[in-house]
Amino acid sequence: MVQPLAGLRVLELGTFVSAPFCGKLFAGYGAEVIKIEPPGGDIARAHGPFKDGVPNAETSALFLYLNTGKKSVELDLRTPAGRDAFMRLAANADVVLDNFRPADLRALGITYAALKAVNPRLTLVSITTFGQDGPYSDFRSNNLVAFAMGGQMFITGTQEGGPVKNGGYQADYQGGLNGFSAATLAVLAAERDGEGQHVDVSVQQCMAPILEAGIPYYSYLGRWAPFRRGNHMASYIGIYPCADGHIGVHVMPRNWKPFTEAIERPDMFDDPRYATGATRTANNDELMGELYAWAAGVNKREIYARAGSMRAPIAFVHNMRDILESPQNIARGNLTRIDHPVAGQATYFGPPWWMGPDGWSVGRAPLLGEHTTDVLRDLAGMSMVEVGRLTREAAPV
Repeated sequence: MVQPLAGLRVLELGTFVSAPFCGKLFAGYGAEVIKIEPPGGDIARAHGPFKDGVPNAETSALFLYLNTGKKSVELDLRTPAGRDAFMRLAANADVVLDNFRPADLRALGITYAALKAVNPRLTLVSITTFGQDGPYSDFRSNNLVAFAMGGQMFITGTQEGGPVKNGGYQADYQGGLNGFSAATLAVLAAERDGEGQHVDVSVQQCMAPILEAGIPYYSYLGRWAPFRRGNHMASYIGIYPCADGHIGVHVMPRNWKPFTEAIERPDMFDDPRYATGATRTANNDELMGELYAWAAGVNKREIYARAGSMRAPIAFVHNMRDILESPQNIARGNLTRIDHPVAGQATYFGPPWWMGPDGWSVGRAPLLGEHTTDVLRDLAGMSMVEVGRLTREAAPV
């Protein structure tokens, strides 16, 4: 089976998370992804943790994860020769990915108009916090700003403690995922029409459609009706600490009897305080106290297995070790060991969706500038003298 995106060539100008994650998806599903790195490399190379705790541009866990299966070309796009080399590569590419501020890309002279002039079928995908136009478009930003100004932070946390940021760089990953989806649509359109386009992905805009119907709520009522509930929507819908981690319960009225049996408290089923959904809600604090006391003494895997056999809605919060040891992930082949010449072996999660046994390819992240000579010679048609000059030019001072 031919991989879904085999035959596509992608140039990635991305740094850190959003555009590199987009490029990772392209590479995984078969495209040739050429990562253009500045002198010294993508800033993600300086982001720990590192192998053995020693900073090394080739062993950043974040960089290694985000750049599997790519080629690395080190170019200084601030120089005329570096820009010329990039434009020669763009003439033979299908997609260019970037996550620079619009002003920064304009300053480099790498505009959509310039790219279209050398390759009318090319798709440019720009992933930024605020998009290519509007009063905020050239503001400097980061993942935290995207969460705050995209609305996700407002619906996360508790009423008492206020908004809370989600873990990790999830806003940036949303930008990368939406960028990948938009880019594949644009490539299909280019195949149909013979003309590329500039795809403008705003992370702030990506956040709005996943705000739990927050905008319609406000539109209808003039206020946001739900509350930030933290780990508990109610006593019977929430997360509880247990003896070796955390467990989650989500008890609907039809589940109340098997739930009380699973937690070995059948007396609660007949207790008038908890007999109906209404009475459970009315006695929420008392029920929450009962469940905190019960959960503190149980093992997460044991209660999960028991609850499953009784069709009771109890699960456990997976930490990273749990994910690696998950029978489900192992059975579906979601975990892969990848060897790297400097970082050594590590386990990586597989594709976000399944497209057959040959749909996703596994490859290591590149060394900085590892493919510079081959790519510039073979794809940009440059002589070895020109490549040597560019290589010296790109070397960090």
